[in-house]
Amino acid sequence: MASTRTQVEAPGPGPDDRTPPAGAGALLRRSVRRQARRLVPGYSLLVVWQLCETLVPVVIGLVVDQAVDGGTLGDLAWTLGVLVALFLVLSNGYRYGARFIVRGIQTEAHLLRGEVSAHVLHPRGARTDRLAGETLSIATSDAELVPSVLHQLGYALASLVAVVATAVYVLSVDVVLGLVILLGVPGVLLVIQALAPLVARRTRRQQESTASASGVAADVLTGLRPLKGIGGEDVALGRYRSASRQASSDTIAVARSWGYLAGLTTALSGILLAVVAVVAGERALDGTISLGQLIALVGLTQFLAEPIRGLGDVSAQFAASRASAGRIVEFLSTPRVLAPGGRGPSEDRPGLVLESAVVGPLRGLDLRTSADELVAVSIDDPAVSDTLMAVLTGEVTLTSGRARLGDVDLHELSVEGRRRHLLVASHHSGVFEGTLRSTVDPGGERTDADLAPALAASAADDVVRLHPDGLDRAVRAAGSSLSGGQRQRLTLARALATDRPVLVLQDPTSAVDAVTEQNIARGVRRLRRGRTTLVITSSPALLQHADRVVVVRDGRVAAEGTHAELVRDPAYRAAVDR
Repeated sequence: MASTRTQVEAPGPGPDDRTPPAGAGALLRRSVRRQARRLVPGYSLLVVWQLCETLVPVVIGLVVDQAVDGGTLGDLAWTLGVLVALFLVLSNGYRYGARFIVRGIQTEAHLLRGEVSAHVLHPRGARTDRLAGETLSIATSDAELVPSVLHQLGYALASLVAVVATAVYVLSVDVVLGLVILLGVPGVLLVIQALAPLVARRTRRQQESTASASGVAADVLTGLRPLKGIGGEDVALGRYRSASRQASSDTIAVARSWGYLAGLTTALSGILLAVVAVVAGERALDGTISLGQLIALVGLTQFLAEPIRGLGDVSAQFAASRASAGRIVEFLSTPRVLAPGGRGPSEDRPGLVLESAVVGPLRGLDLRTSADELVAVSIDDPAVSDTLMAVLTGEVTLTSGRARLGDVDLHELSVEGRRRHLLVASHHSGVFEGTLRSTVDPGGERTDADLAPALAASAADDVVRLHPDGLDRAVRAAGSSLSGGQRQRLTLARALATDRPVLVLQDPTSAVDAVTEQNIARGVRRLRRGRTTLVITSSPALLQHADRVVVVRDGRVAAEGTHAELVRDPAYRAAVDR
């Protein structure tokens, strides 16, 4: 009799289970809060830098007045000393302020990349229709662009302080000039903002089209070998060219918009500063201001061009960060694949049971396995096979009927309960960059002796012996350095090495030759003795070694028995005959 134990509870929520920010603005505000301890000193130093930049022409004017008006040598030395000190402070203020801010930007980008990765790699999965390349674009370019708002805010703050400080000085010299700056700068910025929405819209489109092109490229590269096999290179190339052409067009449109913005900013700020310079020149000619003050005012007008340009660009730059933040929030808000179940089977060796299962092409499917049984399922329709796998992995919930593992419905299974008892391995299981060892044992928890039975049962030991490095043989991304049959045997070895009480395999031998198929059938049968194994297959070798074969037609069970019994049926024989 199987022993019983307390039901397994679901693990508590981790950092990636927290509710994502409500929107793009909330994500940006969170970024500022998270990096506040770096931003406060960084912004303070940037403000000091801009204030010193503002004071440089003022101090130069004082030096000139000291020299022209016959000031003492001590007065001249004092003002020159102040000028040197200003340059020392402003250079180090920017240097160390930028360090704090860049550290905050990179830290925040790392945290965002981690959140996106954690969402994708969450044990319950993430349900998204984005291509792998699009997800990669979110985790890289968008995660880099969002924290750039931290620099934008700092530079905007420093520029604003510089403009105010300039206006205060000019007001102290001449009220009219001060009012021109105080009223002219906001006016220029308001006119510039008319182009900001255009830049923002085009930036959003460019980000989407670039991500789409990246997604298509990654999709094509992943399936390059099958594409070559069916002669589909031209179709794939045409699809990528179309996506790339759209991304190129949108990128040029964004660059054009930034050009319009830069041109308008330069023109308007140039007009404003020219007015200030002309008025200051008139004041100097009529003796209202001194020569040194004139030099200071001319220097300040030249200096103001950069802060005004920065303030004019900040809204468009902010829009780009906001667009990326919106894409990240949208991605983090995608639902989980698996329901948040909190139970585990009470049996150590539970059976897998489907009762009148109805969803999609499944039309009342009944299926039952028991311990120490190898059950093969022959399915006439690939759509039925894929739907059945989706039900068993928890990706799809039944419309009616029941799917359970032991005494627990599959949608109520906790992640730990599922991992402890059940593994569902589809025919398109991935192979990652690394080594043969990391492919078969991703966690690095098993010794060579532990892996040997699974490698032998899957006939993957031949792949290991073919290379002098053995299990340490390097594997390229997506297993591109391996043949299709080698990849399939290694993923089967990985599934067998987990040694789960219940194992479901989908077409595990579709890419191997008949001799290897026989060896795998015997190996799986031998290795899985005492455990439950369900194999979806049309392989005669696997069907022959199964304890029981279930024939599924039109989404329901049409026949059941051993392979030897069922092979008398012409329809069954035609389905499995090779």
